[in-house]
Amino acid sequence: MLRLESAWLHLHQFDELATLHTPIHRRHASAKILVTFALLVLTASFPPYAFSAMLPLLLYPLLLLRLGRIPFSPVLKRLALALPFLLCLGLFNPLLDHTPLLVFGSWQVSGGWLSFFSLLLRSGLAVSAALLLLATTGLPALCHALLAWHVPRPLLVQFLLLHRYSYVLLEEMLRTLRAYQLRSNGSAALQRSVWGSLPGHLLLRSHQRAKRIYQAMLCRGFDGSLPLPSAAPFTWLDALYVAAWGTFFLFVRCYDLPHALVTLFLGGRL
Repeated sequence: MLRLESAWLHLHQFDELATLHTPIHRRHASAKILVTFALLVLTASFPPYAFSAMLPLLLYPLLLLRLGRIPFSPVLKRLALALPFLLCLGLFNPLLDHTPLLVFGSWQVSGGWLSFFSLLLRSGLAVSAALLLLATTGLPALCHALLAWHVPRPLLVQFLLLHRYSYVLLEEMLRTLRAYQLRSNGSAALQRSVWGSLPGHLLLRSHQRAKRIYQAMLCRGFDGSLPLPSAAPFTWLDALYVAAWGTFFLFVRCYDLPHALVTLFLGGRL
């Protein structure tokens, strides 16, 4: 129960973070979408064994966390949720690829381990960039920017309704479980006899409440398209934001800065 309430609070937390007023939040949603898309393309363009060359890209999420006043914990928790899938994707790389690519004295690092850590790094960058885009922009502003890019409006309305009704389902689940606990003499565990009926009641209650919400929307003039909030114009600061990150990404793609620093200080002994 506490974990479910915590999930509900975390779901709200990203919406609340999107309402902050920081230099990152004030940038146009289109600028942040462009930078995020460029980062995703950039991480996918690196060779499979590239690891150290991508390390400077960590500056992007770290700066956004700092300048956007986004706490580390909600982003790290969602990264932890994606970690099992990432481990499954690269789990067999160290077992199948034993080609030695790095030598530290008597210790060798195989290509399988390099590709495994490279996969973890680029996936972590992609997930954190997407989370920070949502936390610094908000779903309505993102949908408004995508609408300006001629993404079909019905698709964006589906996103917004899915986002809204996920709250409805979670709130009804909390009410149902709380009512069950109050009627079961404090027993927190669900008995097997209710495993079948409880999800059915939950879906029926969620459907009824969603129907009431839909009727209220019709009373307010809903005609199948949600009104999206008007966005501020794209300014030269937004263009500078895109240009600065684009230049940094190109620099990282063209020059392996960590390798150059190691070579400079250790004299190419690696």
